[in-house]
Amino acid sequence: MELHKAPSPAGASQQGASATQAAAHTAAEYLTFRLGAEEYGIDILRVQEIRSYEAPTRIANAPGFIKGVVNLRGVIVPVVDLRLKLNCATAEYNDFTVVIVLNVHGRIVGAVVDSVSDVLALNREQINAAPEMNTSMDTSFVTGIASVGERMLILMDIEALMSSADMGLMDPSSKLQ
Repeated sequence: MELHKAPSPAGASQQGASATQAAAHTAAEYLTFRLGAEEYGIDILRVQEIRSYEAPTRIANAPGFIKGVVNLRGVIVPVVDLRLKLNCATAEYNDFTVVIVLNVHGRIVGAVVDSVSDVLALNREQINAAPEMNTSMDTSFVTGIASVGERMLILMDIEALMSSADMGLMDPSSKLQ
């Protein structure tokens, strides 16, 4: 009869510590896209799909950055041009222009961008804090700056941006979900 020795509590705590260290170094995945010359990243978990750009139906008296609405498989989806919202120099519609369909606080919203680049896994070590700027523009949705080789990515909290009061897309009570 063979006896198997149970792992010691010290060994178990070492395994737990290494799991904690691994979790600290785990990467979050970001969908990267271009707005003009800048490259941005958003949490991939907020992305439902990526679609080619189709002209939306305009809504009267909507802010200029809200291009209108599209019917996405029976769901009416507001479409926001992030290039206009974030004051990019130009917003040309071409073959590379896409709409990133997002799920923000349980609501589906489309975001127009110049192009989608790729999905990147970023470790915390690659992300620097967002610089503080004394401007009249709200930059609270910028969560950090990531360095990937020669690339600089502006990481943003797309939920915070899309649910901001000036967007008018979310019911304030829906943010509590």
